[in-house]
Amino acid sequence: MHLTAAALALSLAAVLGVASATRRLVSSAGQTAAIPSWDLQSSAKAGSDLAALSRIDVDTSSWHHVGVSRCTLMGCLLESGVYNDTDLFYSNNLSKVDAKQFLVPWLYRKEFALDPAPGKHFLLQTHGITSRADIYLNGKQVADKSFQAGAYAGRTYDITSFLEKTNALAIRVYPTSYFYDFGLGWVDWNPWPADNGTGVWRDVEIKQTGAVALGPLRVVTQLGTTPGSQPANVTLKARAQNLEKAAVTVTATGSVAPVSGGDAIVIRKTVTIPAQTTVDIVLDTVVAKPAIWWPRQWGEQPLYQASITVATADGALSDVAANKFGFRTVKLTRTNSFNDSQFWINNKPFLVIGGGYAPDMFLRSDPAKVEAELKYTLDLGFNTIRLEGKNEHPELYDIADRLGIMIMPGWECCDKWEAWKYNNDLAVPTPVWTSDDYVIANNSMIHEAAMMQTHPSVFVYMTGSDYYPDEKATPMYANALKEADWQLPAVSSASKRGDTFTGPSGMKMEGPYDWVPPNYWYDTEPAVVESRFGAAFGFNTELSPGAGTPDLSSLKRFLSKSDLDDLWKNPTKPLFHMSTETSSFHTRTIYNAALWKRWGAPTSLEDYVLKVQISDYEAVRSQFEAFSALWNAQRPATGVIYWMLTGAFPSLHWNIWDYYMHPAGGYFGAKIGSRLEHVAYDYVRKTVSLINRSLDRSGSRVIQVQVVDTAGKLISNSSTTVTTTPNTSKSVVDLTKALKDIKDVVFVRLLLLDTSGNVLSRNVYWLSKAIDVLDWENSDWFYTPVTKYSDYTALNKLDPATVTAKITKGPAGTTVLLENQSSVPAFFISLNLVDSAGKDVVPLIWSDNYVTLLPNDKVSLTVSPFAGAAVPAAIEISGKNVAKATVRL
Repeated sequence: MHLTAAALALSLAAVLGVASATRRLVSSAGQTAAIPSWDLQSSAKAGSDLAALSRIDVDTSSWHHVGVSRCTLMGCLLESGVYNDTDLFYSNNLSKVDAKQFLVPWLYRKEFALDPAPGKHFLLQTHGITSRADIYLNGKQVADKSFQAGAYAGRTYDITSFLEKTNALAIRVYPTSYFYDFGLGWVDWNPWPADNGTGVWRDVEIKQTGAVALGPLRVVTQLGTTPGSQPANVTLKARAQNLEKAAVTVTATGSVAPVSGGDAIVIRKTVTIPAQTTVDIVLDTVVAKPAIWWPRQWGEQPLYQASITVATADGALSDVAANKFGFRTVKLTRTNSFNDSQFWINNKPFLVIGGGYAPDMFLRSDPAKVEAELKYTLDLGFNTIRLEGKNEHPELYDIADRLGIMIMPGWECCDKWEAWKYNNDLAVPTPVWTSDDYVIANNSMIHEAAMMQTHPSVFVYMTGSDYYPDEKATPMYANALKEADWQLPAVSSASKRGDTFTGPSGMKMEGPYDWVPPNYWYDTEPAVVESRFGAAFGFNTELSPGAGTPDLSSLKRFLSKSDLDDLWKNPTKPLFHMSTETSSFHTRTIYNAALWKRWGAPTSLEDYVLKVQISDYEAVRSQFEAFSALWNAQRPATGVIYWMLTGAFPSLHWNIWDYYMHPAGGYFGAKIGSRLEHVAYDYVRKTVSLINRSLDRSGSRVIQVQVVDTAGKLISNSSTTVTTTPNTSKSVVDLTKALKDIKDVVFVRLLLLDTSGNVLSRNVYWLSKAIDVLDWENSDWFYTPVTKYSDYTALNKLDPATVTAKITKGPAGTTVLLENQSSVPAFFISLNLVDSAGKDVVPLIWSDNYVTLLPNDKVSLTVSPFAGAAVPAAIEISGKNVAKATVRL
């Protein structure tokens, strides 16, 4: 007998399917396992008889076979090879996916083995099915779409009576509408996926227990007035459900131990639970010397392992609930007359600096990529990410706990989640909530709060984004959080729209979202009125100058030749890789208008991309510098969330690094602007600010300022000794006189040194004779017009500069010593690490990049690829007036 390759593959799949179905998914009490893989098919092909399809031995050889535990429909089809990222994201191919195929229900199916027997109980747990689902097991209905509804509405079902030795599970998911269902929408972030995120996007789990099953573990901590210096009270809680028809007495054992090692504190209690009822098991203890968890820039991230186990009178384990937690405190104050929000971590005022996080467009789970993204976040000097309606998978919170990044989760704007009668901004008419909708939203809040409650990285929950929840949802959310023993602030809205039920939000969402000049952020007076929008005062939950254009190597991965031509030849043309077609951000018109005016019309694609990187670097740097520099202003800047941190697909804006993890101009502008110790130039006041975002760095510092013109002539040279204080910023040097007579453009180099002469911060600005003139009175919600632009065209005429590069390899990475051997500045030198095929090596960390060297100046840069990145072979070097070169490693 001879088999074709396709037939052989199907035969192997059938054999493997039988093998996996005979291996028990769980085999002892306290075990939980995710359904590891799925067979997937459209109901248009498989039919709608779930009673029959949820029986064993259904022929699924013609179905899609998906080797992951969770995926949306599009994610599943990508996983099974129907689509691939390279083709799907190229040009506008994404728009050509047949969306009609997702207008009917689809089926997820899996067979698995268990060992049911008296005294054993089994639960089916869902954590995220978008948006509604019918669930059948062994021919019987477990739940219907009216109950299993909402992308975050996790549910637990007792399936003990449904089980056999071999079992078949079938889940029918229904098409999602962002405006009618509680899904995970994309608003105007990017084009929408053809399936609207429909599917089993989080794990479906099977759990085995004895007579008593435990819900998620909650950990309540109480620290002394000085965290870490006094003992800490710890309360472990879990809801215990007696699944039997008679009362059960169990011994509950609690344990608290440092993850890093050490003796565990053990607490025991005997509890009798009446038949088929649920009670809270509560165990109290004290940790004598708690190790305090800090955001990464402020300290260490010690974690503790906590658990509750319940055992019956004969000593048999019935169930276990476990979680990690950390000791830290969070407080929210609104102390000034403007009600601006101010967060405190461990009793220290906390300047929130971060970005809006976007998961993969198809909600695919990749913990390695999440870890790389959060390491990039730390490299930038950020301390926070915001999740607007993208509460992600549990792994993200675990990684954030370990790395020390704060998280702002919450619900999203602009769709069903904010379909209030007072919301007039919805893109399409959206029905206000019904009584069923409140039930779904409440279950969503209960589930998400339980998932996040123990994570020290989480420091707030935003129950609204653009709009606050109504008079019924507000107390409902509050009660759900209380039931979860939520110890953190909850904020009603990420915008200034005050919650009339709980008071002002303390936040603002005044934009911008498109290009504004560097002086925009510093033009804060008068900050008491509405006219200064997103300038650096208060807590701004989403804003950016619309930057984030990938470098040329990445652009060529997802744009066609005509797409690339449009970038620089058709500056007002709608572009697919921007926002949705109906949004204000479907073109680069505002961004390009500034680029053309300030830098001159591009002469080629390469010239355009270089000018874009310069513009992005300048715009992003100034945003973060301003919010740090004005931390102690009369009306302080208390928080900034850049819009956005990452892109859900290859995007031409709103990301600090691109989809392929390649950092470019905006990334290094953000990294410079967010340094822990830093000196920054105020474009409005012509002063230098000394910034110190640490808790432990203090003492004498030296600020050196050099000003040179485009020919390299030294205009001003000064050195000032100052004193730095932890967690403060202040204006220390006035450059008005040094910048009095600018002919066209000058370069200003700021160096911050310690008393030993070590450079703590290096920063170079290019300043024109006049700053951009803002028309504040005609501002829109997404940008402020400019009536007169700065002129940087003189930098197109810089004399060539000769720069040498000396490469040294070491255990920590590769070091590049760049030296400008010319009498003119070497402007905006970029370095790119490539492999033997000339492709970008990513992910990686550069100590700095896109640097400018004054005459006879030099700087040492290091680069370290992440584990798993391609092997580096060379470094490409280029600049505005520096010839391209490749240095082999």
